[in-house]
Amino acid sequence: MDKLFLIDAYALIYRSYYALIRSPRINSKGLNTSAIMGFCNTLNEVITKEQPTHLGVAFDPHGPTFRNEVFPQYKAQREQTPEDIRKSIPIIKDILTAYRIPILQIDGYEADDVIGTLSMKSAEIGIPTYMLTPDKDYGQLVRENVYIYRPRHGGGYETLGEKEVCEKYGIQSTAQVIDLLGLMGDSADNFPGCPGVGEKTAVKLINEFGSIEQLISSTDKLKGALKEKVESHVEDIRISKFLATIKIDVPIELDMEKLQMTEPDEDALAKIFDELEFKSFANKVLNKTKNKPKVVSNQLDFFGLFEGEGTESSKKSNLVSLKDTPHEYKLVDNQEEMTKIRDFFLTTKNLSFDTETTSTNTIDAELVGLSFAAEAHKAFYVPVPADRVEAQKVVEIFRPVYENESIQKVGQNIKYDMEVLRNYGIELKGKLFDTMIAHYLIQPELRHNMDYLAEVYLGYQTIHIDELIGPKGKGQRSMRDLTPEQVYEYACEDADITLQLKNVLEPKLEEVGAKELFWQIEMPLVPVLAEMEMNGVRIDTQSLSETSAQLTQRALDIEKHIFELAGEPFNIASPKQVGDILFGKLRIVEKPKKTKTGQFVTSEDVLQLLRNKHEIVDEILKFRGLKKLLGTYVDALPKLINPRTGHIHTSFNQTVAATGRLSSSDPNLQNIPVRGEDGKEIRRAFIPDDGCLFLSADYSQIELRVMAHLSGDEHMIAAFREGRDIHAATAAKVYKENIENVSRDQRTKAKRANFGIIYGISVFGLSERLNISRDEAKQLIDGYFATFPRVHEYMEEAKQQARQQGYAETLFHRRRYLPDINSGNATVRGLAERNAINAPIQGTAADIIKVAMIRIFERFRREGIRSKMILQVHDELNFSVLPEEKELVERIVVEEMQNACPLHVPLIADAGWGSNWLEAH
Repeated sequence: MDKLFLIDAYALIYRSYYALIRSPRINSKGLNTSAIMGFCNTLNEVITKEQPTHLGVAFDPHGPTFRNEVFPQYKAQREQTPEDIRKSIPIIKDILTAYRIPILQIDGYEADDVIGTLSMKSAEIGIPTYMLTPDKDYGQLVRENVYIYRPRHGGGYETLGEKEVCEKYGIQSTAQVIDLLGLMGDSADNFPGCPGVGEKTAVKLINEFGSIEQLISSTDKLKGALKEKVESHVEDIRISKFLATIKIDVPIELDMEKLQMTEPDEDALAKIFDELEFKSFANKVLNKTKNKPKVVSNQLDFFGLFEGEGTESSKKSNLVSLKDTPHEYKLVDNQEEMTKIRDFFLTTKNLSFDTETTSTNTIDAELVGLSFAAEAHKAFYVPVPADRVEAQKVVEIFRPVYENESIQKVGQNIKYDMEVLRNYGIELKGKLFDTMIAHYLIQPELRHNMDYLAEVYLGYQTIHIDELIGPKGKGQRSMRDLTPEQVYEYACEDADITLQLKNVLEPKLEEVGAKELFWQIEMPLVPVLAEMEMNGVRIDTQSLSETSAQLTQRALDIEKHIFELAGEPFNIASPKQVGDILFGKLRIVEKPKKTKTGQFVTSEDVLQLLRNKHEIVDEILKFRGLKKLLGTYVDALPKLINPRTGHIHTSFNQTVAATGRLSSSDPNLQNIPVRGEDGKEIRRAFIPDDGCLFLSADYSQIELRVMAHLSGDEHMIAAFREGRDIHAATAAKVYKENIENVSRDQRTKAKRANFGIIYGISVFGLSERLNISRDEAKQLIDGYFATFPRVHEYMEEAKQQARQQGYAETLFHRRRYLPDINSGNATVRGLAERNAINAPIQGTAADIIKVAMIRIFERFRREGIRSKMILQVHDELNFSVLPEEKELVERIVVEEMQNACPLHVPLIADAGWGSNWLEAH
């Protein structure tokens, strides 16, 4: 059966763009591809899952439409289209042309008018038509054979027919959607409706009167304020209905032959996807060769090419692969040859190396093989036996190379290989060059894996690991399951490509001013993090077990109380059921926030704002908090203890946060709660090694001190130099009190303002965060800037400098690129401006603690300290310390933290001791 899909292009493009606005997808050319990728994913989903026989994509025209002629204010308040979307539109149209999908665009009419006209014509001839859009206005078009195909919030799609639309809005006919919109107005499209009439009242009126026309002619049946509102805004209501009505008589023909799906121009698509760096998407779309039946045809089938035909990426793009590249890769599997290449490596200055292992977990990983490359296109692979004794013999042959300090070692994610070699008693020495970290400093927001870097910088497609061991899942094999003959080219290629990338990336570090940052901070930090990961941290499982029992009982008590307040039991873990109770049954607010699918929003930030509306809200938040603590930490941490070491071993990530901050994973120890008694109980479970003490040292207000330095504000500098309480000092100025008379509440508010302003908080944001009036929030912010006038000047200068340079940078010249800093769209530009202010502050603080970590690590080694650094969490360092080294370790740690970077104000590190993290902190 024929099936027609009509796609509202701009609705999907905007949706994709704003969904990723805080973490956009940017390629190596600096193009934000979020909107393009989102659109392509949606298009591919529709084609593959729904298999339409006919498809068209409608775009809004350039310039005004007939609605603007009738009502000049129509959409007049809308901000300028973000530059990234403007750049994306021509590319999306090129993609559609390559797909051979018609672009539907008529001057003077919006995309919904074009779709409305075509859907009516297709419905008349009995063709089921699906309008793909998140826009609620399309409900008016739904009838027999015409449906909305709507993206769900959080993924997936829903199909809305007449019944679903009527149920959704509580009306009798889909045509009444126009009347609802006419009464409610539309702030997004800037037409007025009837002031004071929301959805609930509009539904009631339309169900009572049937239409806007009947309502207007029957206002004598209305009473009070509602009667006055309707009668005094008749013209507004009429024009609003006109503007909300989707045209169904646009001058466009329904050309089913033109709309019919056909095979795309695969070469054109491959070229576009290659330029966009949509490697995975291109593979998914263009290389669907598996699990497809063989079709007898003279043309390539878009949904599955002939087996063995045109499947190589080289036929799909400009990338070359190992098959196209002259190379000398050698499998070295006897001791004599191993010794020979070892001796050769000892004569080199640069050596790229890699390890093949049985696991991504370095603590448990066993070596399967070693690969090396000293010059481009030449590499060696040495298999390592499974027997531990025999394996150690092979590794020992290469110990002189690994531990030679005059040979620079080159690797991709070199920390991993460093830790694996540590399992075999090898200490990697000499200068290190990590291509992953180098690229992170050059382009912090992009991907840094070797496959991606090879494509972008070398025009080369690597052999992918799943080609050897299969995709992730239960059926995936281990590298140990393969023969050396199956592995050696893959392993050699890794070492070879890494060396080639080093040669490309090293000069680029200098181009972006990151050479010193790379050599003096990031690379010296690698062995520090490796040691910390290998050390791990001990957990008191008994303490966690007791905490689990206490929190579980508290959660049960709170759950019982919630059910009493609700008058019935329900699933508190279900957002839908929580929404139904809060807003459907208890009606704690008149106009609750809803998702695009009509479901009540019950996210934490929304409920936080409603805490004072009903006792049940606070109880639900408490319950959720306890469940999160239990699931994420209390019950989860004991399961992560390594049975061999008895420790938890997190991974510290240098190349994730664009600000330069470290993150941690497996498990994430950076987000362990600090506030609240329940969160603190988790810290109590982190303990030092047997017979040791726990030392916690953290910077005092480091970001504010960095702000004082960068801004040069004399009042803030003086406060820090004199050791005054900066938050109390701010409160005293704002509330015009003597500092000794500042209340705890005033200091707390000043503290929130101090830190919030660094992140560009608005008056509205501060009032919401502190639950105070906007007047008081404005007073706090104005008072802050009056107290520290240079801070405001610095913030404006930071934005201006970023506009000129296109990036912000730290004191150590770490860059944060801000492509949207000159955007004409205020929302997009505002986010970039906040980053322009915050990135130098947060990034400098991150750089400072890295310097401190390196210096502490080096002093420990130089002075023979046996105590261990075990954790870094934001501005805090934690140690397991031998009692006899207590005074010396504290002195070293505090000295190096406080002297890590000379600022106009002193850096202060506070040190605390205890038998666990909580006591020490």
